[in-house]
This record gives sequence, C-alpha cells and structure tokens, in this order.
Amino acid sequence: MRIMCGITGWIDWSSDLTRHSDSLEKMTDTLAPRGPDAAGTWISPHCALGHRRLSVIDPENGAQPMIRHTDEDKYIIVYNGELYNALELRKELESSGRHFTTNCDTEVLLVAFMEWGKACVERFNGIFAFAIWDVARQELFLARDRLGVKPLFYSTVDGLFVFGSEPKALLAHPSIKPEVGAEGLAEIFIMGPARTPGQGVYKHIQELRPGRCLSVNQAGIREVTYWQLESAPHEHNVTETAERISELLRDTVERQLVSDVPVCTLLSGGLDSSALTSLAVSYYKRNGQGNVHTYSVDYKDNDKNFKAHAFQPNSDAPWIERMTSYLGTVHHPVQFDTPELVSALKAATFARDLPGMADVDASLLLFCHEIKKDATVAISGEAADEVFGGYPWFHREEALSADTFPWSLASAMRADLLAPDVAAWIKPLDYIRDRYAEAVGEVPALDGENDQLRKMRRMSYLNITRFMPTLLDRKDRMSMAAGLEVRVPFCDHRLVQYVWNVPWDIKSSGDREKGILRKALQGVLPEDVLTRKKSPYPKTHNPNYLAAVKSLLLEVLDDANSPLLPLINVKKVRELAESSDASSNIPWFGQLMSGPQLFAYLYQVNLWLKQYKVTVS
Repeated sequence: MRIMCGITGWIDWSSDLTRHSDSLEKMTDTLAPRGPDAAGTWISPHCALGHRRLSVIDPENGAQPMIRHTDEDKYIIVYNGELYNALELRKELESSGRHFTTNCDTEVLLVAFMEWGKACVERFNGIFAFAIWDVARQELFLARDRLGVKPLFYSTVDGLFVFGSEPKALLAHPSIKPEVGAEGLAEIFIMGPARTPGQGVYKHIQELRPGRCLSVNQAGIREVTYWQLESAPHEHNVTETAERISELLRDTVERQLVSDVPVCTLLSGGLDSSALTSLAVSYYKRNGQGNVHTYSVDYKDNDKNFKAHAFQPNSDAPWIERMTSYLGTVHHPVQFDTPELVSALKAATFARDLPGMADVDASLLLFCHEIKKDATVAISGEAADEVFGGYPWFHREEALSADTFPWSLASAMRADLLAPDVAAWIKPLDYIRDRYAEAVGEVPALDGENDQLRKMRRMSYLNITRFMPTLLDRKDRMSMAAGLEVRVPFCDHRLVQYVWNVPWDIKSSGDREKGILRKALQGVLPEDVLTRKKSPYPKTHNPNYLAAVKSLLLEVLDDANSPLLPLINVKKVRELAESSDASSNIPWFGQLMSGPQLFAYLYQVNLWLKQYKVTVS
C-alpha cells in the first residue's frame, strides 16, 4: 500500500504536552488537503505527533501515528511518502526475524528503523519525510528523501522543536509567528519563487535539506547528511551509458507503477512525459491491467494566441494527439480559461504558504483538482531537464558564464523594483551573489576535468540542487492541495547519481539537449517525438490574462493599505504595469515567468503578506 500524507508535531522538554492537545489538533487540521481521508494524533508529556492521511486501501491497519513495541522500547511514527523497495526490505527484515501486521510501507519503514537504527535511511528507495519518536531514548528522529521530493520544515523557537510537512502546520502552533526578516524578504524579492535550500523564508522556520536527517533529544539537535551527489570517473561508452539509463528508468517506472489503484500519467507530448507514458502502457499490457489514462492541460484560445519563441518553440496539442493515438491511451484533455486561472492565484498562494510561480502554479492546482475527480495517483516527468541538461541555459554561453543562477538573469531589474530603503537593508544583489557562491562552493569536483567540463558539472549541480527543488515544491504543494499523489520517476536517486557523472559530450549525444536520454529511449517512442525540441510546461498566451493580472496589481497599488507598498518602488512598478511592452517574452525567472507572471507574482506577495498577517522585522 502506498499513501500520501501530511505530518506535524513538536517536542517540549519543559512542560506537559498532554495539556496542549488542542494545539496539536489545529496543526494537524491545517494539513487536511494532503490527507483528506483520515486523521490521527499521539501525545505524551514531551512529544506530540499528528498525521493526515490520503489512503488507498487498508485504512485501519495503515492508520497513523503507528505504534510498535519491543520488550524494551516503544516507537511511534508519522510518515509522508512511499518506499519503492518496500517488498525487498520486508523480505530482508522477515529473514531477520521481524514480523509484520499490515501490508503498508509505513510499517516497513518503522521496522527498518527498529532493526537498523538511523542508518535505515541509506537502504530506502523512495520519497519520504518522516518522524519517529523513540520512547526509551526520549529522542525524535526525522529524515527527508535524497532529492527532496517530499517536504519537511522545522522550527526551534523558544526552546521548542516544531515540525511539519508545510509551513502552515508550524504557523498553527502558538509559538510560531509569521515574521520575515531581511533574509526572508531577499528570498521573496530576489530569489523567489525559488528558495535557498534550508530556507523557510519565515524568520523562525527552516527546511530540512534533501538527503539529511535530524536527531532531537535533551542534549540538543544533531543534523547529518546521509546522501549527496558524488563525482567519479564515468567508465561507460555512449552505447553502454544509454543501455544503463534505459535499465534504470524502466526499473524505477515499473516500481512506481505498483499501486492499489490504476496510475494515470500527465502527458504533454514531450520527450519526458511521453517516455513515462509509453513505459507505463508497456507495463500495463504485460500485466493485463487495461488501458492507461492520460491527462493534458491547455488554455482557452492558446491555439489562436500562441507565438513560438526560444523558451517555448512549439505548442503541445498536436504532439499529445500523436502520442495518445500511438499508444492507445484513454486521454482526458483539460482546458482552463483566464478567469479560472486568475481566481486560482489565491488558492495557489495558500497551498504554498508563499508567493509562487503565478499562473504556472494556479494552472497545475486546477489541473490536479480535475485529475482527482477520476484518479488518485499520477506519474509526472518532472526533473528530467535538470538531470539530463534539457534547459536552454545548459546550451548558451551567456548563461554558463553569467556568475549567477541562469534562471535569475534579470536580478538587477528585480532589485530596481524595491523601495530604496528596503533594497539598502536586504542588499538583494549581494544576497543572490552570496547564495550563488555558496552553491558553487558545494559542487563536488572531479580531478582531471577541463574548464568546460567543470562548467557543465557546475551547471548540472545548480539545476539539481537549486532549480529542481522549486519545481518539486510546486508539484508537491499543488497536487497535495488537491489530494492527488504524483510520482516523479526521474528523481530516482540511482538514476540521478549515475547521470550526474556522465560527461557532457555523452549527455548531449547527437549535439542535442538530453541526447543520451533520447538514445536510451530508442524503440520506446516514435522517431518524431524522440527528436521533438524541448517545450516547457504550457502557460496561457491569452492577452486577457495579461490584462487581468495587470488590473489586479494596479488595484493593489491603488490601495493605500496594501502591505506590499512599503516594500516596493511604487512608481517604477506602476510604470512597468502600464507600459506597452509589459507582455515581453523575456523571462525574469525560469523559462515561463515574463511580464504577466511578474504582475501576478507581486499580487501574490501582497496577498501573502495580508492574509498571513506577515510582520516584517
């Protein structure tokens, strides 16, 4: 059984938490969209745990918090995620004398901890964030998956340790206030909608970084890195590399297709989603599981308004039709109009607890709600571009040599939109320069590489550790806000680690972006789809959207009580909103966020400040 959930809780060594069950209930309730099917809490004098559950089968036996005993100890777990090697782990644990009472991977994870201790995380293939309370040792152990697919935030304010799947769970605790300082504002105005790893934006909230675990006891907090990318010489030629990638991808897709309910796919007609869909169709046919259902998203009148440019060279619609016809899937096209997108900007902000990717978030949230009407589990092609080098900035010298994040080349323009006193306080350009330097300083070097190879390794590292988390955050928050479980096979850590060390000339085989992936997928996809030029997640090109978000932002600017106003240069923002070239296709963040998305983002910032009652300190 696989489940997607929300977890929360806290530790307090100085008071009796059994008197504060109402706070635990409130924190747990904030995560109801992540787990609409069931709720559970467990509380003791110094540890409180809460859980919301999206269940597929066996709701009684898989209930959380889950408790297991030994003769000497007692363990309680809250868990959000999936173990794709749960069956192998279970067999190994049974051979060691361990017994199971359910069929769920929650119990496998907990028993693995009981058997192997904290080193259990090194054995897991999956996506997860969990907390285990060891009663005898009076210690809480928390861990997050290697690539950070599942979120986990924490706070150490006032001698407490508070954690949760989303910031909203922490903010429901009476000791956690919605404050931001200079760093938080810099994250919003110069880094956003990306976040620096470990940054929770709110002043007292941090994020447990991917591949790390935490131990909390009366002696303090200890954080350990249990996994990170490692550089090593690549020993395979092009053909061997393609074969290995094909093996790894097929294995991880088939592991992630194991489910108690049918799994659908998100299909854009591009290389990544088409490959996953084709592998799913093949798996379903071999196992007699019927037709695969596919879903695609588009926008009203995009066929009339679409204009090709470097970041979005072609429309998805003809390619989706090509793949659904080729594979014989049951296809569900979903389309949204401008009013729906604009309306969903608010819900998307609440889902993230922060301003996000504007209509790119809003449309995904709406899309997930539509899918949820018929399905509970979906597979998505997220992360292939970061892992295999698919983005345009991998292939442009100005981005490779920019000495900043390639998705943030318009930092000077963004900094110029801040109020002068705010800019002087948060020093946005210094901030992004320092965060970039930190990221580059983390890159694991490989002796013997020339300057060009080092440059490409650096670009890959930035994408995997800095850009990919932005899209994983987006995917998790928007899908879980709709109660939909989305799996991301390209985030399998074995695949990511292997491709990390593939030299650039092999990665770009055939002088194409993701060339080695295309070679690995020969025979899986038709030739024209195999060679289709990359096109990102679709956004609306309807001029009505630009007009709508411009109007929203101007309303904010005209309201003297808008909390955004003291933070920005109102005159410059107004001039930009009223200028004729505001619909420029030059992105200020990523590939998709240009003029209309800037206006929507600033609207979301104001909404966030207002609705969350954020104080700037």
